Amino acid sequence: MKTVFLRALEADDKAAVLQTAIREPEATRGKQRFEVDAASFAAVPRSPFAYWVSDGLRRLFKELPPFETEGRTAKQGLATADDFRFVRGWWEVPLQVIGERWFPFTKGGTFSPFYADVYLLVNWRFDGTEIASFCKSGSGRIASRPQNTDFYFRPGLTWPLRGIRFSAQVVPRGCVFSIAGKMAFAENRDLLWFIALFNSQAFDKFIAFFAGKIGGVQYEVGLIQSLPVAKLDNDDKETLATLGRRGWSLRRSLDTNTEISHAFTLPALLQTDGITLTVRADAWTKQVNVIEAKLATIQAGIDQRCFDLYGIDEADRRAITDGFATDADEPGETDTDPDEERESESGSNAATLAAELVSWSVGVAFGRFDVRLATGARALPDEPEPFDPLPVCSPAMLTGDDGLPLASAPAGYPVAFPENGILVDDLGDPRDLAVAVQGVFETVFGDRADAISREAATLLDPKGHDLRAWLASDFFEHHLKRCSKSRRKAPIIWQLGVPSGRFSVWLYAHRLAPDSFFQIQRDVVEPKLLYEGRRLTRLVEDAGVGPSAKQRREIAVQEAFIEELRALLREVKSVAPTWNPTLDDGVVLTMAPLWRLVPQYKPWQRELKSRWEELEAGRYDWAHLAMHLWPERVAAKCATDRSLAIAHGLSR
Repeated sequence: MKTVFLRALEADDKAAVLQTAIREPEATRGKQRFEVDAASFAAVPRSPFAYWVSDGLRRLFKELPPFETEGRTAKQGLATADDFRFVRGWWEVPLQVIGERWFPFTKGGTFSPFYADVYLLVNWRFDGTEIASFCKSGSGRIASRPQNTDFYFRPGLTWPLRGIRFSAQVVPRGCVFSIAGKMAFAENRDLLWFIALFNSQAFDKFIAFFAGKIGGVQYEVGLIQSLPVAKLDNDDKETLATLGRRGWSLRRSLDTNTEISHAFTLPALLQTDGITLTVRADAWTKQVNVIEAKLATIQAGIDQRCFDLYGIDEADRRAITDGFATDADEPGETDTDPDEERESESGSNAATLAAELVSWSVGVAFGRFDVRLATGARALPDEPEPFDPLPVCSPAMLTGDDGLPLASAPAGYPVAFPENGILVDDLGDPRDLAVAVQGVFETVFGDRADAISREAATLLDPKGHDLRAWLASDFFEHHLKRCSKSRRKAPIIWQLGVPSGRFSVWLYAHRLAPDSFFQIQRDVVEPKLLYEGRRLTRLVEDAGVGPSAKQRREIAVQEAFIEELRALLREVKSVAPTWNPTLDDGVVLTMAPLWRLVPQYKPWQRELKSRWEELEAGRYDWAHLAMHLWPERVAAKCATDRSLAIAHGLSR
């Protein structure tokens, strides 16, 4: 027995549409009038009320095996219950402990077919005992939820928690996955063709049909487990695997200019040729357009192949989409990361790419990145396989044969850098950052270095055309934004200074040591204060007993600057005796004691001050810094908090 369904969802005049559907059944059949045996809804798990879809499409759910068969499965992962404590950006922790304490951690992310870098790490030391023992304060109940741990470190596929269009990405071996970054697993030999299938329109339309809507779908494990998998022969699998592998490679190539990506090799302006930065930026834009066109072709090939494999004809494709058309643009449903949005909005304009070039040059000046990749003295590494474990360092970094960062420059290396991680913004000082950046430009661009530097200054500082001024006033904000992911803020190049911005000390977090602030006091701030004091004396002597108005202004400005330096010195002296950096705590807590020293960027100063106050109040007693500064308080808590005791090595 068939039931008649009349559809008028999209019509403005619903009464007229319904009248027409009743009076003219043949003319409106399949458009506004549908005659369906309601019992056929049961062919699809959850019995979605999709009366406009053909019986043939519904039968696929009975005729084809679901994903959750034949050794395949989809699982939820780890809920830490406190990501601020247990999760880090991969670039912020001591790189030597990745794979021992910190492990790659996938959390879903945003729409990104085939490829997305795994930016995060999770503390899974001792098989996650610290997380597994974590209780919310005062509750006595375990708050975290490690689940499906047998599947950790296996290669597979992941996808965003929700979105307008389903997309899946490769997850390499060696990763932990989260409750939001769910994963699908299959035989290793099948994963590449599954990455193509998962990114096909056919798969997305099955999700829409099964979930009962298009757009704003929450991609739960149960939904993925129940979707039908087409029957493929070896040729089909090989074709899809080739397309999936190519899609992964192309999309990864677009990430090779992202400074905090594991794929980073060189900034965009060094991946193209041109006599000027603007020409190089245009070339990069064209290169990106070519890659995106190739990706579109690959996507079209995957879509057509998968529709054919499922036997979904054009009518059924339209039926699924049209059936849920009113839901397609629901707002607020995408699982977006504000940092991802900001980067995408920045686009590939010349100014943005120039900022990334200068940022890389700063990294070279501190010994983080290897300038030889830009000069050709070191060859670009081969592309890895999609499911290879992530490297500890990106290919761009200056590393030794063991793949770990070098503490000092190798023999014959063309750029000197400070092994103690300290540079300054002070013309005439041999550690001057702007001069160091210019030295990197000279190494890379040769006799074009001055012209390139002037062009970069014009792009970044349109009014003053001063690269030094941009470094002093704007670079840290740029760096902070680029080192923020999934709500984590983790800059590793730090700017300390005075409120006027006339003097800064620049630090590279990964080269700091317990005596760093004694070095800053003795070798940087005290000599600077003495120099500026002598300059003030000369100004006063030159002015004599009857200084002019201009001379009085110069003296007042110099006196104010000296007071700023004295305040800076006092704060450095107060920090130095207790400074003991432990990047395992995360950058924001490691920097928190320095909040008075970062007046140049007020939002960051407020963030650090807030974290410092919370540290003092005992909110982060899991941190090494808390144990270092308040050992009695923290040790007492460890007696009753096993997770805290594990964090500080006090568990039995």
